[in-house]
Amino acid sequence: MEIENARPYFFGDIGCWSERTEVHKAASLGQTSQLQRLIQSGASVNVVAVDSITPLHEACVRGQAQCVRLLLDAGAQVDARNVDGSTPLCDACSAGSLECVRLLLDHGAKTNPALTSRTASPLHEACMGGNSDCVKLLIAMGACLEAYDLYYGTPLHVACANEHTDCVKELLNAGAKVNAARLHETPLHHAAKNTQVETVKILVEFGANVYARDQHNRKPVDYTTPGSPSATCLHFYETTPMNLQQLSRLAVRKTLGTRALEVIVQLNAPKLIISYLCYQ
Repeated sequence: MEIENARPYFFGDIGCWSERTEVHKAASLGQTSQLQRLIQSGASVNVVAVDSITPLHEACVRGQAQCVRLLLDAGAQVDARNVDGSTPLCDACSAGSLECVRLLLDHGAKTNPALTSRTASPLHEACMGGNSDCVKLLIAMGACLEAYDLYYGTPLHVACANEHTDCVKELLNAGAKVNAARLHETPLHHAAKNTQVETVKILVEFGANVYARDQHNRKPVDYTTPGSPSATCLHFYETTPMNLQQLSRLAVRKTLGTRALEVIVQLNAPKLIISYLCYQ
Protein backbone atom coordinates (compact mmCIF):
# COMPACT_ATOMS: atom_id res chain seq x y z
CA MET A 1 0.00 0.00 0.00
CA GLU A 2 2.83 2.38 0.82
CA ILE A 3 4.74 2.21 -2.45
CA GLU A 4 3.36 4.29 -5.27
CA ASN A 5 5.34 2.50 -7.93
CA ALA A 6 6.48 -1.05 -7.33
CA ARG A 7 9.36 -1.01 -9.82
CA PRO A 8 12.66 -2.29 -8.35
CA TYR A 9 14.82 0.25 -6.58
CA PHE A 10 18.49 0.43 -7.49
CA PHE A 11 21.10 2.33 -5.53
CA GLY A 12 21.92 5.53 -7.39
CA ASP A 13 18.45 6.11 -8.77
CA ILE A 14 17.49 9.76 -8.90
CA GLY A 15 14.82 10.44 -6.31
CA CYS A 16 11.34 11.13 -7.59
CA TRP A 17 7.82 10.45 -6.41
CA SER A 18 7.94 6.88 -7.73
CA GLU A 19 10.53 6.13 -5.05
CA ARG A 20 8.52 7.83 -2.32
CA THR A 21 5.90 6.14 -0.19
CA GLU A 22 2.40 7.43 0.33
CA VAL A 23 3.54 8.62 3.75
CA HIS A 24 6.30 10.71 2.17
CA LYS A 25 3.86 12.21 -0.30
CA ALA A 26 1.22 13.10 2.29
CA ALA A 27 3.85 14.62 4.59
CA SER A 28 5.33 16.76 1.83
CA LEU A 29 1.98 18.02 0.52
CA GLY A 30 0.54 18.75 3.94
CA GLN A 31 -2.24 16.20 3.56
CA THR A 32 -2.86 15.76 7.27
CA SER A 33 -6.04 13.68 6.97
CA GLN A 34 -4.39 11.26 4.54
CA LEU A 35 -1.28 11.07 6.70
CA GLN A 36 -3.35 10.34 9.79
CA ARG A 37 -5.22 7.56 7.97
CA LEU A 38 -1.95 6.00 6.83
CA ILE A 39 -0.50 6.11 10.34
CA GLN A 40 -3.66 4.60 11.82
CA SER A 41 -3.53 1.82 9.24
CA GLY A 42 -0.04 0.88 10.40
CA ALA A 43 2.17 2.66 7.85
CA SER A 44 5.72 3.25 9.10
CA VAL A 45 6.61 6.86 9.86
CA ASN A 46 10.32 6.02 9.74
CA VAL A 47 10.41 4.43 6.28
CA VAL A 48 13.27 5.81 4.19
CA ALA A 49 13.28 6.47 0.49
CA VAL A 50 15.97 7.55 -1.94
CA ASP A 51 18.85 9.41 -0.25
CA SER A 52 17.66 8.15 3.16
CA ILE A 53 14.94 10.77 3.27
CA THR A 54 12.22 10.15 5.84
CA PRO A 55 8.66 11.51 5.82
CA LEU A 56 9.76 13.89 8.60
CA HIS A 57 12.44 15.34 6.32
CA GLU A 58 9.78 15.83 3.64
CA ALA A 59 7.39 17.61 6.00
CA CYS A 60 10.12 19.88 7.41
CA VAL A 61 11.58 20.96 4.10
CA ARG A 62 8.08 22.06 3.06
CA GLY A 63 7.24 23.65 6.39
CA GLN A 64 4.24 21.36 6.95
CA ALA A 65 3.94 21.87 10.71
CA GLN A 66 0.77 19.82 11.25
CA CYS A 67 2.30 16.84 9.46
CA VAL A 68 5.47 17.26 11.50
CA ARG A 69 3.39 17.11 14.67
CA LEU A 70 1.56 13.96 13.51
CA LEU A 71 4.81 12.21 12.57
CA LEU A 72 6.56 13.08 15.81
CA ASP A 73 3.59 12.00 17.90
CA ALA A 74 3.60 8.71 15.98
CA GLY A 75 7.25 8.06 16.83
CA ALA A 76 9.21 9.55 13.94
CA GLN A 77 12.94 9.69 14.62
CA VAL A 78 13.57 13.36 15.31
CA ASP A 79 17.28 13.31 14.41
CA ALA A 80 17.15 10.99 11.39
CA ARG A 81 19.91 11.71 8.88
CA ASN A 82 19.56 11.77 5.13
CA VAL A 83 22.39 10.79 2.78
CA ASP A 84 24.00 14.22 3.23
CA GLY A 85 23.79 14.00 7.00
CA SER A 86 21.08 16.64 7.33
CA THR A 87 18.50 16.23 10.08
CA PRO A 88 14.86 17.36 9.92
CA LEU A 89 15.87 20.37 12.04
CA CYS A 90 18.32 21.43 9.33
CA ASP A 91 15.51 21.24 6.77
CA ALA A 92 13.07 23.17 8.95
CA CYS A 93 15.66 25.92 9.51
CA SER A 94 16.39 26.07 5.80
CA ALA A 95 12.67 26.40 5.08
CA GLY A 96 12.34 29.10 7.74
CA SER A 97 9.45 27.34 9.47
CA LEU A 98 9.64 28.56 13.06
CA GLU A 99 6.71 26.35 14.04
CA CYS A 100 8.43 23.23 12.70
CA VAL A 101 11.66 24.21 14.45
CA ARG A 102 9.81 24.60 17.75
CA LEU A 103 8.10 21.23 17.38
CA LEU A 104 11.36 19.46 16.65
CA LEU A 105 13.17 21.09 19.56
CA ASP A 106 10.27 20.28 21.87
CA HIS A 107 10.67 16.63 20.86
CA GLY A 108 14.38 16.61 21.65
CA ALA A 109 16.01 17.47 18.32
CA LYS A 110 19.74 18.16 18.66
CA THR A 111 20.56 21.82 18.20
CA ASN A 112 24.18 20.90 17.49
CA PRO A 113 24.22 17.60 15.56
CA ALA A 114 27.66 16.29 14.66
CA LEU A 115 28.84 17.87 11.41
CA THR A 116 30.17 15.92 8.45
CA SER A 117 32.04 17.05 5.35
CA ARG A 118 28.66 17.35 3.59
CA THR A 119 26.58 18.83 6.39
CA ALA A 120 25.97 22.31 7.73
CA SER A 121 24.49 22.90 11.18
CA PRO A 122 20.87 23.99 11.70
CA LEU A 123 22.21 27.46 12.58
CA HIS A 124 24.11 27.60 9.28
CA GLU A 125 20.93 26.64 7.42
CA ALA A 126 18.88 29.31 9.18
CA CYS A 127 21.51 31.96 8.39
CA MET A 128 21.73 30.85 4.79
CA GLY A 129 18.02 31.42 4.34
CA GLY A 130 17.95 34.66 6.31
CA ASN A 131 15.55 33.20 8.85
CA SER A 132 16.41 35.43 11.81
CA ASP A 133 13.58 34.16 14.02
CA CYS A 134 14.92 30.64 13.68
CA VAL A 135 18.42 31.96 14.37
CA LYS A 136 17.20 33.63 17.56
CA LEU A 137 15.45 30.46 18.77
CA LEU A 138 18.43 28.23 18.00
CA ILE A 139 20.77 30.56 19.89
CA ALA A 140 18.40 30.53 22.86
CA MET A 141 18.52 26.73 22.76
CA GLY A 142 22.32 26.67 22.86
CA ALA A 143 23.29 26.52 19.21
CA CYS A 144 27.06 26.71 18.74
CA LEU A 145 27.90 30.15 17.35
CA GLU A 146 31.27 28.96 16.07
CA ALA A 147 30.11 25.72 14.42
CA TYR A 148 32.49 25.33 11.49
CA ASP A 149 31.42 24.27 8.03
CA LEU A 150 34.17 23.26 5.59
CA TYR A 151 32.62 25.19 2.72
CA TYR A 152 31.23 28.26 4.45
CA GLY A 153 33.01 28.74 7.76
CA THR A 154 30.95 29.92 10.73
CA PRO A 155 27.27 30.95 10.74
CA LEU A 156 28.43 34.59 10.75
CA HIS A 157 30.33 33.95 7.51
CA VAL A 158 27.15 32.48 6.03
CA ALA A 159 24.94 35.38 7.14
CA CYS A 160 27.36 37.94 5.66
CA ALA A 161 27.90 36.00 2.44
CA ASN A 162 24.14 35.79 1.89
CA GLU A 163 23.46 39.42 2.82
CA HIS A 164 21.23 38.71 5.82
CA THR A 165 21.89 41.66 8.13
CA ASP A 166 19.22 40.69 10.67
CA CYS A 167 20.94 37.35 11.18
CA VAL A 168 24.30 39.11 11.50
CA LYS A 169 22.87 41.25 14.30
CA GLU A 170 21.45 38.24 16.15
CA LEU A 171 24.77 36.41 15.97
CA LEU A 172 26.89 39.36 17.05
CA ASN A 173 24.55 40.26 19.89
CA ALA A 174 24.87 36.67 21.09
CA GLY A 175 28.66 36.84 21.08
CA ALA A 176 29.74 35.38 17.74
CA LYS A 177 33.42 35.97 16.97
CA VAL A 178 33.48 38.86 14.55
CA ASN A 179 36.98 38.04 13.24
CA ALA A 180 36.49 34.29 12.82
CA ALA A 181 38.39 33.20 9.73
CA ARG A 182 38.03 30.57 7.04
CA LEU A 183 41.19 30.44 4.93
CA HIS A 184 41.95 33.82 6.54
CA GLU A 185 38.70 35.20 5.10
CA THR A 186 36.60 37.03 7.68
CA PRO A 187 32.89 37.91 7.69
CA LEU A 188 33.93 41.48 6.82
CA HIS A 189 35.44 40.20 3.57
CA HIS A 190 32.05 38.74 2.65
CA ALA A 191 30.20 41.92 3.58
CA ALA A 192 32.62 43.96 1.46
CA LYS A 193 32.19 41.66 -1.54
CA ASN A 194 28.42 42.03 -1.34
CA THR A 195 28.53 45.82 -0.88
CA GLN A 196 26.59 45.63 2.39
CA VAL A 197 27.32 49.03 3.92
CA GLU A 198 25.06 48.50 6.94
CA THR A 199 26.63 45.13 7.66
CA VAL A 200 30.14 46.56 7.23
CA LYS A 201 29.38 49.24 9.81
CA ILE A 202 27.90 46.76 12.28
CA LEU A 203 30.85 44.38 11.94
CA VAL A 204 33.37 47.17 12.47
CA GLU A 205 31.50 48.49 15.50
CA PHE A 206 31.72 44.99 16.95
CA GLY A 207 35.47 44.99 16.40
CA ALA A 208 35.99 43.62 12.88
CA ASN A 209 39.56 44.07 11.64
CA VAL A 210 39.48 46.24 8.51
CA TYR A 211 43.13 45.37 7.84
CA ALA A 212 42.66 41.56 7.87
CA ARG A 213 44.07 39.84 4.80
CA ASP A 214 42.67 36.67 3.31
CA GLN A 215 44.47 33.82 1.55
CA HIS A 216 44.93 36.08 -1.48
CA ASN A 217 46.52 38.77 0.70
CA ARG A 218 43.54 41.06 0.10
CA LYS A 219 41.84 43.30 2.65
CA PRO A 220 38.05 43.73 2.72
CA VAL A 221 38.31 47.07 0.91
CA ASP A 222 40.13 45.35 -1.94
CA TYR A 223 36.89 43.53 -2.81
CA THR A 224 34.84 46.70 -3.18
CA THR A 225 34.22 48.78 -6.28
CA PRO A 226 36.22 52.02 -6.15
CA GLY A 227 33.95 54.91 -5.24
CA SER A 228 31.15 52.66 -4.00
CA PRO A 229 29.53 53.30 -0.60
CA SER A 230 31.23 50.18 0.80
CA ALA A 231 34.63 51.29 -0.47
CA THR A 232 34.15 54.78 0.95
CA CYS A 233 33.06 53.36 4.28
CA LEU A 234 36.03 50.99 4.58
CA HIS A 235 38.53 53.63 3.44
CA PHE A 236 37.17 55.89 6.16
CA TYR A 237 37.63 53.20 8.82
CA GLU A 238 41.16 52.50 7.59
CA THR A 239 42.29 56.11 7.60
CA THR A 240 40.34 57.59 10.51
CA PRO A 241 41.23 56.45 14.04
CA MET A 242 38.23 55.89 16.26
CA ASN A 243 37.55 58.68 18.72
CA LEU A 244 36.42 58.15 22.31
CA GLN A 245 32.74 58.31 21.39
CA GLN A 246 33.16 55.62 18.69
CA LEU A 247 35.17 53.44 21.04
CA SER A 248 32.45 53.85 23.64
CA ARG A 249 29.80 52.76 21.16
CA LEU A 250 31.96 49.77 20.25
CA ALA A 251 32.30 48.82 23.91
CA VAL A 252 28.56 49.09 24.51
CA ARG A 253 27.80 46.98 21.44
CA LYS A 254 30.25 44.31 22.50
CA THR A 255 29.09 44.36 26.12
CA LEU A 256 25.34 44.82 25.83
CA GLY A 257 24.47 44.31 22.17
CA THR A 258 22.98 46.45 19.44
CA ARG A 259 19.51 46.79 20.95
CA ALA A 260 20.86 47.92 24.31
CA LEU A 261 22.96 50.60 22.62
CA GLU A 262 19.91 51.93 20.77
CA VAL A 263 18.00 52.18 24.06
CA ILE A 264 20.89 53.99 25.78
CA VAL A 265 21.16 56.51 22.94
CA GLN A 266 17.39 57.10 22.92
CA LEU A 267 17.41 57.71 26.66
CA ASN A 268 20.39 60.08 26.32
CA ALA A 269 22.30 58.16 28.98
CA PRO A 270 25.18 60.01 30.64
CA LYS A 271 28.44 59.77 28.73
CA LEU A 272 30.08 58.65 31.95
CA ILE A 273 28.22 55.32 31.73
CA ILE A 274 29.33 54.76 28.16
CA SER A 275 32.90 55.79 28.96
CA TYR A 276 32.93 53.37 31.91
CA LEU A 277 31.85 50.51 29.67
CA CYS A 278 34.57 51.39 27.22
CA TYR A 279 37.24 50.39 29.70
CA GLN A 280 35.64 47.16 31.00
